[in-house]
Amino acid sequence: MIEIDGHFGEGGGQILRTASTLAAITKKDCRIFNIRKSRPKSGLAIQHLLSLQALSQFSQGRLEGDRLGSEEIKFYPSVEIFNEGFFSQKIKNKDFFLKIETAASITLILQTLIPLAIYAPEPFRVIINGGGTDTFFSPTIDYFRYCFLKILEKLGGKVEIKIKKRGYYPKGGAFIEAVIHPLKLKNLNLTKRGNLKKILIISGASDLLKSKKVAERQIAGVKEILGNLKLPLEENFEYYQTQCPGSQICLIAEFENTVIGIDNLGRIKKRAEDTGKEAALELLKEEKSSACLDKHLADQILIYLALTREKSQISVSEITEHCKTNIWVIEKFLNGRFEIKNNLIVWLQN
Repeated sequence: MIEIDGHFGEGGGQILRTASTLAAITKKDCRIFNIRKSRPKSGLAIQHLLSLQALSQFSQGRLEGDRLGSEEIKFYPSVEIFNEGFFSQKIKNKDFFLKIETAASITLILQTLIPLAIYAPEPFRVIINGGGTDTFFSPTIDYFRYCFLKILEKLGGKVEIKIKKRGYYPKGGAFIEAVIHPLKLKNLNLTKRGNLKKILIISGASDLLKSKKVAERQIAGVKEILGNLKLPLEENFEYYQTQCPGSQICLIAEFENTVIGIDNLGRIKKRAEDTGKEAALELLKEEKSSACLDKHLADQILIYLALTREKSQISVSEITEHCKTNIWVIEKFLNGRFEIKNNLIVWLQN
């Protein structure tokens, strides 16, 4: 059994998601202890619990300690789901349905399921009823679609997302369908971003905020920062029927070889223009780095680099503690190692 100290490094929920996902793929039992020990409320929060339970159900594995506030879990992945070939898996059902009663992050749950689902022999549909498409401490669904999935495509992956209903904190109430296609991962060499093609601005808000023109004002805040820089901007705003008020904005800088994204959420007592300004200023920081991946996407793509079984390398804007922690977890399960040279991350198979 592989032992993972959940207090290591950044010490957050990513340790749980990465370790449990790789346990399912490699058929290695794992124990994770000291879960989120440094957080104000240690142990499993609802979105961590749901991600683990969804993975266990999806992979036909067994969990121990899966309850709110638990600081230790054990995961025993099924040994019956494997088909032929390296890490190939045969998932019995073509649809996986998950009901969420809270505003737990849908994108974090998908992060947990996709690495396993890509080994299914046929396209696999994940249906999530409830939860939040755009909530705190997780990628928004637009960032997930237009940034993360675009880089996953370069590794050979294809995931289609249909947003039937948006969900915000605290009520959630979203509804999405994701179709995950089987793939054979290929290595990635992403060190030069190329020329900037355009910056896509996606701004959205609940219908409950339409009279205040929140979505338009978020875009106005972005343009206040970027408008005088003569950058190619493309605007898109939309309002949605939701169970509670909320808003989000996502900026996607499309280059010849890559995409860089920044998202931000509206908050109570915060001007919508300021939500847009914050996102624009953060995008400018990322753009100045000349890296191919923003600091958040770097962390999210590491597990796929390690599963390619070939040398891959990516340039990133910043090597965060989150990123270093994820590297530590991945190397516990897979036969290889990461090397960091300045802002270049290289995966080498042993």
